[in-house]
Amino acid sequence: MHEIDDSKARRNVAVLVAAQAFLGAQMPMIFTVGGLAGQSLASNACLATLPISLIVLGSMLAATPISAIMQKWGRRAGFLIGATGGALGGGIGALGLYLGSFPIFLLGSFFTGFYMSAQGFFRFAAADTASDAFRPKAISYVMAGGLLSAIIGPQLVKATNGMIESPDARVAAFLGAYLAVVAINLIGSFLFVFLDIPRPRPPAADAPRGRTRWELITTPRIAVAVICAMVSYALMNLVMTSTPLAVVGCGFDQGDAANVVTSHVLAMYIPSFFTGHLIARFGVEKVVAAGLSILAGAGAVALSGVQLEHFFVALVLLGLGWNFGFVGATTMLASAHEPHERGRMQGLNDLLVFGGVTMASLSSGGLMNCSGGTAQEGWSAVNMAMAPFLVLAGGALLWLVFQPEEGRRDPI
Repeated sequence: MHEIDDSKARRNVAVLVAAQAFLGAQMPMIFTVGGLAGQSLASNACLATLPISLIVLGSMLAATPISAIMQKWGRRAGFLIGATGGALGGGIGALGLYLGSFPIFLLGSFFTGFYMSAQGFFRFAAADTASDAFRPKAISYVMAGGLLSAIIGPQLVKATNGMIESPDARVAAFLGAYLAVVAINLIGSFLFVFLDIPRPRPPAADAPRGRTRWELITTPRIAVAVICAMVSYALMNLVMTSTPLAVVGCGFDQGDAANVVTSHVLAMYIPSFFTGHLIARFGVEKVVAAGLSILAGAGAVALSGVQLEHFFVALVLLGLGWNFGFVGATTMLASAHEPHERGRMQGLNDLLVFGGVTMASLSSGGLMNCSGGTAQEGWSAVNMAMAPFLVLAGGALLWLVFQPEEGRRDPI
């Protein structure tokens, strides 16, 4: 039997791992300081996490256009647009902090969402040139690149805190981090020069056009993959967005919040070294089910107390659950559509996923700051909100498992 050569796929994975590590460092940076900076700028504490919500909203709205650009002009073009958005977001966010303007700061957050959207396609790009056997491992390895970003990002937050001398505490605490984000995007964009993913061939006149978006999303396997990805990512974002506010609100400092976020992001990406192997051995459905169960465990630990160790354990479980749920759902989706359906389906998937994440991040600040009179009560509300969505995703996954094999692929 002819053995497929994955050498090109492995080279592309190496580039995407480097991009995930270096460019990806801006996301834990912004998720660590964005809510705290927003809290210092907003006139209403309930709007503290609005900057994070604007990032996710920007990501949601950019997903379909960036996917279409990649389908027509290739992955590199979309990734460069993402890095440009990240640089603009960091620069405008820095200007908002310097001027003390919450609206300008929010505008910067929206542009940061362009980078977040493009980064979401790293995992799909890893699968483009990979064989069926290497595909889940390729996706996993690229996700594992976030391991370095988990270390680099929060440490840069610590290093840049106070780097800019200013009588304005907000400028001194956060401005350096946003200027570092600009530099990360400008330097990191050069990595995409080494990416070697062929531009998709335009379909011939007599080629199959593929399924419509409705036909795709009503295919059982695709529908369940999207639901599980939405729930895994949205619940992770719901809890992570509130974490710095909860940690500081419960009497700890910004350094403690950065350390908790570091442990969380490490837990998000360390499992990626073996998630692909687990999927190959046990099947994608079991790995996704494990992820949803671990997310439930994270909520249980968070509700059991607000000592620093509770935050660490809960956020580690949150990261691990996200990894199994999201990597598993991505693998499920990648094998459920044809190459000529890629741009249509992947853009739709990320539109829906980040739509759910947008709602989660919008809800996070309100639950955290406006549910009861204390940080402990707000933190409890955030974690209790996870339950109905875990039931939804778990029920959808069980429904898929009990579908006849042929029914898992045919439109509903």
